Amino acid sequence: MNTPSTPQCPFHAQPSSAPPVCHPPGVWPPGPPAGLTGWGLLRRMSNDLLGTLGAWQQRFGDVVHLRIWPEHQIVVADPQLARDLLVTHHEALIRWERGMRVFSGLQGQSVFVSEGEAWRGKRHALLPNFSRKTVESFVPSMVAAVEQALARWPQTDRRWPIESALTSVTMDVILRMMFSTAPGDDARTAEQAVHTVMVAANAEFYWPASAPDWAPWKRAKRMALATLKDIVSRHLQDRVRKPRDAWPEDLLSSLLRMHFDDPAAWPLQAVHDECMTTFLAGHETAAAALTWWAWCMADSPKVQTAAREEVRKVFAGRAPTMDVLPSLRYLTQTLQETLRLYPGAPVLNSRRLLKPITLGAWQFPARTMFMVPVQLMHHDSRWFPEPKAFRPERFASGAPEIPRGAYLPFGAGPRVCLGQHLAMTELTVVAAMLLQRFQLSVPDGMTAPQPVFHVSLRPSRPLSLQLAPAPQAAAIST
Repeated sequence: MNTPSTPQCPFHAQPSSAPPVCHPPGVWPPGPPAGLTGWGLLRRMSNDLLGTLGAWQQRFGDVVHLRIWPEHQIVVADPQLARDLLVTHHEALIRWERGMRVFSGLQGQSVFVSEGEAWRGKRHALLPNFSRKTVESFVPSMVAAVEQALARWPQTDRRWPIESALTSVTMDVILRMMFSTAPGDDARTAEQAVHTVMVAANAEFYWPASAPDWAPWKRAKRMALATLKDIVSRHLQDRVRKPRDAWPEDLLSSLLRMHFDDPAAWPLQAVHDECMTTFLAGHETAAAALTWWAWCMADSPKVQTAAREEVRKVFAGRAPTMDVLPSLRYLTQTLQETLRLYPGAPVLNSRRLLKPITLGAWQFPARTMFMVPVQLMHHDSRWFPEPKAFRPERFASGAPEIPRGAYLPFGAGPRVCLGQHLAMTELTVVAAMLLQRFQLSVPDGMTAPQPVFHVSLRPSRPLSLQLAPAPQAAAIST
């Protein structure tokens, strides 16, 4: 049965000497009528996931029950309960099997899709590849890729296809970090292939089963996936044939050293799978974040000017280096605020309970599914006043404290994004170098782009902005 839930969970209520009262087992939070199977709810979510979840939150509260046969799904939009789920109860959770099967078809058995001891072993082994020292070693590659990409941009353009251009920049960065490869045909081919397979994967999430990839109507996905696998395999085999002392310092070399040190734990297929994950996860989310950041800068000229002045003061015309990136405090705030408005993962991958838990006032049995809509919490006026406004000062030192769990651009708990430090470094380098060279403006007559959800958030139409030289731009020395 369903019972009404209060708009606030017991943890947010006023302090009381009595512990919060839990509903008995078998009582579910309120939620929309499911009908016979609840599959109609699934259709509504497939048409507009974020809008549908937002409407249900407004109607039923921060904990919503969806009965979609044969599952019971719980949408948790309360920050403290979401954090409690992901941190306190992480050992009771696995990620939705169906979703992981879809992703494993793209990237094999990488750390992203693994569970249990296999996941713990892989994550522990991969952590050094994303340490501060390792990320610092990637900065020169990032700078070289961005500099070469921006040199191809025109000085002035009334409607420059900024989304496409930034997507290309992030692919160039990924290829240099992974393979020490200068941008070429691989970059543009991989760029289109990543987009094709991600859109295909997103569509499959809303079906109870997937047709095999050899099905005639899946030709585009099949060919795109083959293209990505071929790029990775080619670089992998070329690297293996070289003497180890001739290997460049990049992600592929780090992974291959793990292979040669422990071939049983890290066969070549495992190295291949982790490269595919970097392609798919790292590139798409970075490209989407920079696209939205560019829009926010164009739409907020004063913010753009302040960020550019900070970049000029910190870099004094030089290219970015790791030691001075932490000094870009205001630029970092603009990126943090962009990720609040347009998080890379607007809805975290669904989780399934392996055993019963108590979450707030509710007792949930094993096999319950959970969904955490990050964007709904990021856009909640209780945690972020004027939530639709772009206000980087929210993240300034001395600003009102953000409730724990209300801001989750990289997730939370042990499965927090492994590459979050690398991602923020890449975003900062690209943003700083762009501001050094260009000024972004909204073209005449253009309205705000509408986000659509295809694994990451993208504008509903390809985003174009007006491009001009940065005011009083200084020469940049490398």
